[in-house]
Amino acid sequence: MNKAVDFPQLNLFFNNSNRRIYAIKPLKITSHKSCFQPGSLSAFNKQKCTALLSSSSVDKLVNQDEHSLVQEDANCDGFPHVKSLRNFPKEELFRKVVMVRFDAMILLNGMKEHQSLPENAFFTIKYLYESGAKVILVGSWNENRNYRSHSKARLTTESVADFLSSMLELEVVPLKHVSEHLHSDVEDSQRSHILLLENLFFVKGERANCLNFAKELASGVDIIVNDAFSECHKVLASTVGVASFCYACIAGFYFEEGIYKLKKIINTAGRPYVAIIGGGNLADKVDAVQFLTTICDGLVFVGNMAFQILHALGAPVPMRLVELGALKEAVKVVESAKSRNIPLCLPRDVWCIKDHNPNKMEIVSVHNIHEGWQPVDIGPSSLEEMTYLLSKCKNILWIGPLRFSTTKEDKGGTLKLAEALGTLSSCDVSFVGKMESEELMDKSKSFSNDNFLKSAAVVWEVLKGGKLPGLMALDRAYPFMVDWSVAYDDPMRPLVVDVGSGNGMFLFGMGARRKYMNFLGLEMNAKLVDRCIDDIHRLGIHNVHFLTTNATSTFRSIISSYPGELVLVSIQCPNPDFNKPQYRWRMLQRSLVEAIADMLEFGGKVLIYLSYYHISYILRI
Repeated sequence: MNKAVDFPQLNLFFNNSNRRIYAIKPLKITSHKSCFQPGSLSAFNKQKCTALLSSSSVDKLVNQDEHSLVQEDANCDGFPHVKSLRNFPKEELFRKVVMVRFDAMILLNGMKEHQSLPENAFFTIKYLYESGAKVILVGSWNENRNYRSHSKARLTTESVADFLSSMLELEVVPLKHVSEHLHSDVEDSQRSHILLLENLFFVKGERANCLNFAKELASGVDIIVNDAFSECHKVLASTVGVASFCYACIAGFYFEEGIYKLKKIINTAGRPYVAIIGGGNLADKVDAVQFLTTICDGLVFVGNMAFQILHALGAPVPMRLVELGALKEAVKVVESAKSRNIPLCLPRDVWCIKDHNPNKMEIVSVHNIHEGWQPVDIGPSSLEEMTYLLSKCKNILWIGPLRFSTTKEDKGGTLKLAEALGTLSSCDVSFVGKMESEELMDKSKSFSNDNFLKSAAVVWEVLKGGKLPGLMALDRAYPFMVDWSVAYDDPMRPLVVDVGSGNGMFLFGMGARRKYMNFLGLEMNAKLVDRCIDDIHRLGIHNVHFLTTNATSTFRSIISSYPGELVLVSIQCPNPDFNKPQYRWRMLQRSLVEAIADMLEFGGKVLIYLSYYHISYILRI
């Protein structure tokens, strides 16, 4: 028989195997079964699963089909479909100046002794070099932190260049200053050299996203490749500002893999799906924790945040363990979990140390922590109960520190819990945060770098509902493959593209007069496109097609797959005198102009519609 001990809004359920979990009333838990509601899982099973990007080799990564890596999902609307190095035409990299914003947190971790790196950490740089591009590296790191040892030697640009040279097996030449002479340095240096610009950590223009500094940084650069996934939640000149001064700004291999892992955390089909949350500071993370209650089937707390939830549930908690201003936020989490009827699993017992005698350690109940004692780890009963609960899961997310507290005097209870996850069969486990990842991989051979997403700040920002400026600055790509044989009777006919096709009357008229050509309209207004598609089906037209997209950023990715020749591009500009003339032809950005010039067949033409004749003179200039 089950026995219940009442607290306000809290029931402690015991079963006949002496296992206990915390559940929000009125949830009922059956003995020896998962604590998840059986009926609540069917809806989740209909969701699509996002696959993790493989990182075994450069060729395999580049050649793998895009749609085998990630499936479009409604829950991923916050992630725009961006251009990546994997689907960027390799021939366009040849002899181009490419600046790579590398992820210093990941690459320079390799300077630590016994620190392994993700297999694809250097893929972006090697791939660009092998493609014939002139590569310039730029990054930001703390010079006062020596990764290789505990000495006080500074991490200068020269020492970082030496490390990168040894890892890439290529010569990396450091430059002392980012200046207007960068372009001449690029031209004078041999292609066999890779340039490393000065450290941006102490450059004020970098952190302020100064446009003048960004323009200076991008001087002479054709393409920007952002591989700094761990910094994409920041607004920086080297990741956001430079996008305005290069004709292409794309994601590198490591950045792209980080996005796929992030989508996988938010969108997963394997159920039950449980999140293990470590650390504290609930007041700052409440929006993220609330969001987890909407996508997970249960939450397990293994850090100081557990005491905030206990406090909100009315359980006795020492006030020194209660975060200031966290009660209201904890109540939100409890109410959100209650609305979905999902369990909140909290520690039952903890290891505590004496404040003035760290060598003295005892196991106590979470409801009986006396003055002068500090909890440092989950107790054996909590470890057993949490392990049993998690054994029922198909997907597990661990976000936050793997250790219960920052003190070194612990019993490794949370680490044992993490190790136990490696023994689960048919369970996909993801760890978010860089703390203790190496220690865990040393102890458990079941985990590799593929199980870890070390950029915790990025994940917390997304879970809170925030945008990633570094991601939003990248060029957009059309997220679907166009089946041209379905769009047209003969996809080998010459193609005419109308940018800003509106109601489609221009293309319908042209299509009726020139049956030997195909016509494609690119329009941002989805309702207009839907209306045009309906007219195509109603009239039985087979040489006109429309797509909903922003052609300024997706023109290249769409037209590059067309099997025939592009012979004409028409652009219907709005009235340039409507407001401020210099702002009214925004679609004529460098990225679109470059794409049209590259895609047009020799002798092809561009037709621009203008409301005022004198504007044509301005455009010719």
